[in-house]
Amino acid sequence: MSDDSPRGQAALLGPAEVRTLAEEFGVRPTKQLGQNFVHDANTVRRIVSVAGVGRDDVVLEVGPGLGSLTLALLDVVDRVIAVEIDPKLAARLPETVAQRAPELAGNLDVALRDAMKVRPDELPVAPTALVANLPYNVAVPVLLHLFAEFPSLRTALVMVQSEVADRLAAPPGSKVYGVPSVKACFFGEVRRAGAVGRAVFWPVPQVESGLVRIDRYTEPPWPMDAESRRRVFAVVDAAFAQRRKTLRAALSGWAGSAAEAERRLIAAGIDPSMRGEKLDAAAFVRLAGTE
Repeated sequence: MSDDSPRGQAALLGPAEVRTLAEEFGVRPTKQLGQNFVHDANTVRRIVSVAGVGRDDVVLEVGPGLGSLTLALLDVVDRVIAVEIDPKLAARLPETVAQRAPELAGNLDVALRDAMKVRPDELPVAPTALVANLPYNVAVPVLLHLFAEFPSLRTALVMVQSEVADRLAAPPGSKVYGVPSVKACFFGEVRRAGAVGRAVFWPVPQVESGLVRIDRYTEPPWPMDAESRRRVFAVVDAAFAQRRKTLRAALSGWAGSAAEAERRLIAAGIDPSMRGEKLDAAAFVRLAGTE
């Protein structure tokens, strides 16, 4: 990448500014939308740094809220596309950027969209990186939707509930390894990238937060088309729907019978007496490809 050093041109939001903006425009954080606004400048700078984005990145930000992370991103990248479902927040964000970083205001695009449904043809350009404080109640489905819909995304750095971060980055055999772990690994390499304390949010959430980084496979180890993904995810869902059962039993509905499930497992080189939590993404891909 080219010169990635922060330009330092944006006046980042602090606690007082966040509350003032929220009160001025009648914004009330809601549990329904999972809104908790970051008001600590050092935290948003750290998120941008860990994301590793630079001048040649087009960053997709989901749920920009009042603009704390948006301003920090604009200091480093040349274009940010903010997807916001709240009309008040979407309307206010360009004004906030124009006031606090007027020379960077032209680098921001705001899309009033639901991140669970947004498609590439609804955005002005293809994003290369996802950097976001994801609403906790929909973090996993949003993340998986965006990686599926936007093959241009090379990397993601998202802040989610700490327990969700653990599940996303869990290795096979872990107690918290499950559907989110496998599906995230389908797209790329996943790892925990740090923790975030409660005090940097307003309102203060009741849970801890964590950072997760996903780097999409440079050379995909398996087919990534929609049909292949559907087949693999169907097996994953079936395997973990009854996670205490052996794969032979858990996959009987998916395969049509326990005997057929056993046949397919053996064909994929998997012990039918194993449980789903022991299989890595590659094993699920092999299993989905059996006939």
